[in-house]
Amino acid sequence: MEVNNRGFSNKALEDFELIDKAVLEKDQQAYATLMKRYKKAVYFMILKMIRDADDAEDLTMEAFAKAFKNLHKFKKDYTFSTWLFRIATNNTIDFIRKKKLKTMSLNTTLSDEGGNAVNIDVEDDDNNPQDEYIKSQRIEMVRIFVDKLPAKYRKLVQLRYFDELSYEEIAVELDKPLGTVKAQLHRSRELLYEIASGKEGHI
Repeated sequence: MEVNNRGFSNKALEDFELIDKAVLEKDQQAYATLMKRYKKAVYFMILKMIRDADDAEDLTMEAFAKAFKNLHKFKKDYTFSTWLFRIATNNTIDFIRKKKLKTMSLNTTLSDEGGNAVNIDVEDDDNNPQDEYIKSQRIEMVRIFVDKLPAKYRKLVQLRYFDELSYEEIAVELDKPLGTVKAQLHRSRELLYEIASGKEGHI
């Protein structure tokens, strides 16, 4: 795809090349490089919004999974980081609406890594059809990767993402110490990152 270089940084142009390799050449290393570049920035942006490290890890994984699933739809009219941050922000807003978290003031404006304003408007309404659609899309997206997990991790992820149990509830359900549940879910997320970046052959 032709790209107008006007206004794009060298890093943005490198991202475009990586996207072409990932989409056109099925280059799994390209996915991994994109994730390595932005994983930390996405995580800390989400953490500022929800103030919970475990949920921020979950939402970071979901953001990358959704971005990689839709990478073929990416248009080079703007940077990859802007597109990725928008996906992550919208996914987190959906999470905030659903959980009705009171961790930030309404209509707060954040800036992504590229300095673009990201406006957060959290509504207190009950789930509307749009929220339900977003939720269903998120579940479908995550399930694609979860199905590739080893069986011992699949149950944990099922309870956390699909049954929406808290860490404490999962510990009771599986009769495991809370620390063990958190550690195993952390490992599950690492595996999901590897699967999302095309490294499932090493799992």
